[in-house]
Amino acid sequence: MASNSLYDMLINDSDFSKSDDDLEMLKAITMNEELLDSEIGSSSRRGSVRGRKVIHRDHIQGHERLFLNYFAESLVYPPELFRRRFRMKLVDIFSNEYLRSPNSNDIAKLLAVGESHGFSRMLGSSDCMHWKWKNCPTALKGMYTGHIHEPTIILEVVASYDLWIWQAFFGLPGSHNDINVLERSFLFTELAQGRAPTVNYAINGNEYIMGYYLADGIYPQWSTFEKTIPSPQGNKKKLFAAAQEATRKDVERAFGVLQARFAIVRRPACFWNTKMLKYIMKACIILHNMIIEDERDDNGVKDFNYDQIDDSPHVTVLQERTIELMEFIQCHHNIRDRQTHSHLQSDLVEQLWQLHSEL
Repeated sequence: MASNSLYDMLINDSDFSKSDDDLEMLKAITMNEELLDSEIGSSSRRGSVRGRKVIHRDHIQGHERLFLNYFAESLVYPPELFRRRFRMKLVDIFSNEYLRSPNSNDIAKLLAVGESHGFSRMLGSSDCMHWKWKNCPTALKGMYTGHIHEPTIILEVVASYDLWIWQAFFGLPGSHNDINVLERSFLFTELAQGRAPTVNYAINGNEYIMGYYLADGIYPQWSTFEKTIPSPQGNKKKLFAAAQEATRKDVERAFGVLQARFAIVRRPACFWNTKMLKYIMKACIILHNMIIEDERDDNGVKDFNYDQIDDSPHVTVLQERTIELMEFIQCHHNIRDRQTHSHLQSDLVEQLWQLHSEL
């Protein structure tokens, strides 16, 4: 090579100084020339594109810098900044943990917290959010455009008092309303199949067999939903309406925190296919729940001592699927029972008024 010939020529030159400093400088020059020659020579035969220049990067140094930034004992970025600078592929790994339905222990805690807010056997709040789809294909714009007058994709969730998202159903076009989404979601699938935890309780002497969710006015009058009272008359109903609307804000706050943490779901979606959008939404919800779990104590959320609650419900999960058709149909009727919805609302109005009178 040219560098080797230059090295030999200078070494054999009688006028060239053969001090240690000169030799070291000469070696450095020749090594740089060899590296440059190798990059030029490799650019014509390596890489995915013919003729593209290959840049030799120091992967070991990059690994050491990543380790020192995030994983060393004296790390550069503290834990509270870790989630902002580092993202992992986690949907496949953590879905079973952070996108799960409430188990028996979770439901016992949710029911105890609902009791403390004056809503006996409440499981959370349910609502829908629209995510604008900027790059919606032209052929699909009519189907995905609803009352917002822009293409959107709907996310239906159930959130608890600490903003944990328990139920996440994403992907329906924005032309649907909340009732259409409810009919297609899996919110009551396990309940209809007889595999959901049993919740038996009594309010004002009336027996009930299902928990319920707080919802806004568009939701149907089912036994599994409790809505506010429009234009309430009388102090009792006014108190119930105010308490229901205040407690139902948990799901609205969950949407707000989710969008505040992840700009990708706050801004219009820029991807073309819905499969990628579903993956993004699930990943953001998993990260959201991870943060809720990590910061639960720091946020000052009341830590309930469930062992000391006298009327803590005994909840068991039924793993066997319902095989009798009549039982399956009966579960559907129980879920959609309007009469039970009215009775439950009346009992909750009286219960909240009694609690308010005792304060």
